[in-house]
Amino acid sequence: MTDRDQREMLGAFVRAHRERLRPDTPGGRRRTPGLRREELAVRAGISPTWCAWIEQGREVEASPKTLSRLAHALHLTRAERAYLFELAGRRDPESGALPPVADAPLSLRLVLEQLNVPAYALDPLWNACHWNEAAARLFIGWLDAKREPNLLRFLFLEKAARTLIPDWEDRARRALDEFRADYSKSFADPHAQALVDGLCAESPSFARIWGEQGVREREGGVRSFRHPEDGMLTFRQHTFSPAERPDFKLVVLTPVPPPSGTPRPPS
Repeated sequence: MTDRDQREMLGAFVRAHRERLRPDTPGGRRRTPGLRREELAVRAGISPTWCAWIEQGREVEASPKTLSRLAHALHLTRAERAYLFELAGRRDPESGALPPVADAPLSLRLVLEQLNVPAYALDPLWNACHWNEAAARLFIGWLDAKREPNLLRFLFLEKAARTLIPDWEDRARRALDEFRADYSKSFADPHAQALVDGLCAESPSFARIWGEQGVREREGGVRSFRHPEDGMLTFRQHTFSPAERPDFKLVVLTPVPPPSGTPRPPS
């Protein structure tokens, strides 16, 4: 697709959504369906000429702030707004700013109820919001209604984590690097900043690894645990996000069979 094609798609998109809007003072004969360009420009606080040029596919450089005003004036949904910014080749300053919710999406709990392998759900700050019995048995010292549900606080503040996770240093660094990728979408959230500041103050290990500035995407892979009752256990980790709330995560651990000839722990 050429730049011109993309500009023409942007113009057609803006024009179609402008024509869907109702004027502030309906009445009389109107040759243009929906809003006129001048009316949209007033609502968005931008130049009518600029509106015309964008719809005509001309070469115009719109700032993210201007595009944001246009998106609000057009009453775009979250998906429509993302499409607008993608066509304009700009980064949305509000990307990742999802509406707050009191509870995790229902889909996470419904899926968890169907799983018989360890699985848990994390909110944007990595608090465990749902988990199943298999996960509660595996994560001794964390998934307990009487304890702090935050995964990072468990990893860095609970002695049980270093006992449970044999390769603790590598796993803790990986987790923190992955959390930073999520943290980049919530700089404005005071709760996220409070979590990081609190852990930096309480855990020298957290402060040291956080200071390394590592970032990585969420990855699956083999995870081993030294369980106090079941012995060494190995799983393959998989992570999913619900479409309606991609800032939440569902983490599923599928057992990896021990090598042939390895005695199994008693059930």
